Amino acid sequence: MAATEETGHPEATGRRLCLHCRRPRPTARERGRINLMAVLCDACWNAYANELAEEEGATAPPRPYGGPENVTWHEPPVCGDCGATMAHYPTNYDRWVHLALRDLPAKDVPPRHRWRLETVTGPDSPAGVAVVAVRIRGIEPLPGELVRPAHRAVCLSPDAVREAEQ
Repeated sequence: MAATEETGHPEATGRRLCLHCRRPRPTARERGRINLMAVLCDACWNAYANELAEEEGATAPPRPYGGPENVTWHEPPVCGDCGATMAHYPTNYDRWVHLALRDLPAKDVPPRHRWRLETVTGPDSPAGVAVVAVRIRGIEPLPGELVRPAHRAVCLSPDAVREAEQ
């Protein structure tokens, strides 16, 4: 039996069902840069992604984007507290994080500041198209395994040093 407009089926109206608010929404789509995280509408996605970013410390502003033809050179961001250069990466949930410039052994980085860089490939190609920062959770890395620390973990400002020691 085919779904029709009269049945109110989300697929029949060209809308997908948001898994959080359980309503058919025109903005509901698959979310996440690496793997499918969920099918959410814009409002539910933004609430979820903002909450996750706050928890993980991914509160950096996005890079300026001047369009696909913009070839303007952008200097890497500099920490306002210590003056060090930081790496600026998008997360899997479309927020941004400042990371250190090099990897360190996991034993030297507090667990809440451990990240990995993952290469995102195209849907029909093995070629990498972007690099995304993913926070390490769940499985603890081996002490000597290399991880990318959040800049806050290696920042030399007194406030950041106090935070890292806690």
